[in-house]
Amino acid sequence: MQNRIEEARSVLVKTIDDENEVDDRLAEILVAANAGSSSSTGDDNNNSKHEQKAVWREMLSPSPALRRMLVTGFGIQCFQQITGIDATVYYSPEILRTAGITDNTKLLAATVAVGVSKTLFIMVAILLIDKVGRKPLLYVSTIGMTVCLFSLGFTLTVMGQGAVGIGLAIFFVCANVGFFSVGIGPVCWVVTSEIFPLRLRAQAAALGAVGNRVCSGVVAMSFLSVSNAITVGGTFLVFAAVSAVSVAFVYWLVPETKGKSLEEIEVLFESERGWRGGGKGEVEMGDAEHLVQNE
Repeated sequence: MQNRIEEARSVLVKTIDDENEVDDRLAEILVAANAGSSSSTGDDNNNSKHEQKAVWREMLSPSPALRRMLVTGFGIQCFQQITGIDATVYYSPEILRTAGITDNTKLLAATVAVGVSKTLFIMVAILLIDKVGRKPLLYVSTIGMTVCLFSLGFTLTVMGQGAVGIGLAIFFVCANVGFFSVGIGPVCWVVTSEIFPLRLRAQAAALGAVGNRVCSGVVAMSFLSVSNAITVGGTFLVFAAVSAVSVAFVYWLVPETKGKSLEEIEVLFESERGWRGGGKGEVEMGDAEHLVQNE
């Protein structure tokens, strides 16, 4: 988009072995970014402002394909937060105190364990995301979080403050953070960066980030009030129900994007079948022919 074509080609050369494929991919990117029509005249600033207005106009009145992209991108950003991860991390001392830990040193040690779990599993996600794909990690993450959130809520509500209850509470808090960090935590941002066309990626990704931060703020600021009303255990049972909905959302509305070009991903969203293909998110033969015709 900045007319740094040779630099773009050098990056593709580092990631693609086939020289012909490098040229084909670069040509696709040039078409998508409208780089071939850019100019260095004095009207560039006006054109840029006009393009920005056109992007927001397109987002406010989206095509069916763009609407599906926005639902997927905005939805996964919101589900990342409304499943209660920030409440789990921010208020882990309060949660563990509810479980029965009163010694401040033990509370600090348990809180450090939560942070270590988050860091370690983020590293696991970095290693796996391009090997196993986005959807498998999202499935493992959302299903695992659902089980952990329900188990934590059950433990805090039923088990009491004995040694077993404390041990289970620490385990489920760390496990919940671990499942979050291996899947929906990092994958959410990857998917958001991949599904939108270049011409409106910045604005659409920003919209998703706004939804993410708003949901984070709502959950963090309401956690103590809600937990006072329905107990801490009851609050995590609510989070478990929301997390169960996120599993269905991933299955139906998040296609697999691993190994696909921007153009192939766009084809996925052009049809209801590709978007809601039982969670498979594959480009069918007919879609591939349509892509070739467009080129």
